[in-house]
Amino acid sequence: MSFLSINGGVTAPQGFCASGLHCGIRKNQSKRDLALIFSPTPCQAAAVYTQNLVQGAPITVTRQNLANHTAQAVICNSGNANTCNADGEQKAKQMCEIIAKELGISPQDVIVASTGVIGQVLPIEPIVNSAKRLAEELSPSGSHDAAQAIMTTDTVPKEAAVELTLSGKTVRIGGIAKGSGMIHPNMATMLAFLTTDAGISPALLDEALREAVADSFNMVSVDGDTSTNDMVSILASGLAENPVITEKNDDYRAFADALTQMCMSLARMMAKDGEGATKLLECKVSGAACVEDARKIAKTVVCSSLLKAAMFGADANWGRVLCAIGYAGADIRIHLVEVSFVSKGGSVRVCENGAGIPFDEEIAKTVLLEDDIIIDVNLHQGSCGALAFGCDLTYDYVKINGDYRS
Repeated sequence: MSFLSINGGVTAPQGFCASGLHCGIRKNQSKRDLALIFSPTPCQAAAVYTQNLVQGAPITVTRQNLANHTAQAVICNSGNANTCNADGEQKAKQMCEIIAKELGISPQDVIVASTGVIGQVLPIEPIVNSAKRLAEELSPSGSHDAAQAIMTTDTVPKEAAVELTLSGKTVRIGGIAKGSGMIHPNMATMLAFLTTDAGISPALLDEALREAVADSFNMVSVDGDTSTNDMVSILASGLAENPVITEKNDDYRAFADALTQMCMSLARMMAKDGEGATKLLECKVSGAACVEDARKIAKTVVCSSLLKAAMFGADANWGRVLCAIGYAGADIRIHLVEVSFVSKGGSVRVCENGAGIPFDEEIAKTVLLEDDIIIDVNLHQGSCGALAFGCDLTYDYVKINGDYRS
């Protein structure tokens, strides 16, 4: 079943509105730092979280609030992670209470998130002082403002939305995301807030979200660091009035596939906007004996610092691809492996049967000078595949992270 990419981001589905403003957490007054997403209709809700054992206070509070699988709002600040603070949970709960009062809902129906510097006390006063205006500025066209407000070192806001038909009803899925550095499977210094007007049971909403994350956000790596505050949440209002999805039928498959593809779009945006990055790297693995092996190899290739540096320099050093494949922990027969580099500049095969083959270095340079590069790996051992998303490693990455706290 097909779907269509549309505009509107997180407010594309029926019933959702959003806002974003500068409240004063960040020193730069030109940057928004507080976002709100709201549905007047109670929603089914699901979320997945970072696997880092050090977790931000908002993660703890959101887990508690989503125990009943319902929510109506998301509030998120940037500029401060509210992590490793003695009063962190208190502040996260206060954020829920403050915005719930303005919206006329229960604080337990609020998803709360924070992103930014770890270990600095979150000032609550700017949020208290801006909550009323944040609620007043909610708009069905507010996705872009909210997307800007959750950014940290991101250079561009990240929004996506899709539309599909389920049992004759038009259904939409939308989302915003942030993530540029401290990004590594599983999940990253990334936040993604997704919405849909589909009718779907909480259990299947959770399952569809986990499927989507496995093939999208968990396949992104910028720098090998897994953050403390990662979260992907989804709210489902049911306003599309499709027959509620309660079993894994055709409607579920279509919904889950559309959600996955939308999340993959956001994942590509994050990888391309990696800190200091000049190129999006996409490792496409085919011919694997199983999906798990394909995922391991694809992720390991995009994580290789040596390969990332080679791509920055447009150097067709294919040996670094094979080196990464070799330590990925997958069951492979290296003598069957084939590697090509592909971009808008053309395609060049550099390895066959696990060994180098003659290729034109000038053509290879032309291919690798493009800003979107596919590292195409065929294992020739089966029918399974996977995609992983990364970026090149540049001088600017060190510059950005050398003075991040300033």
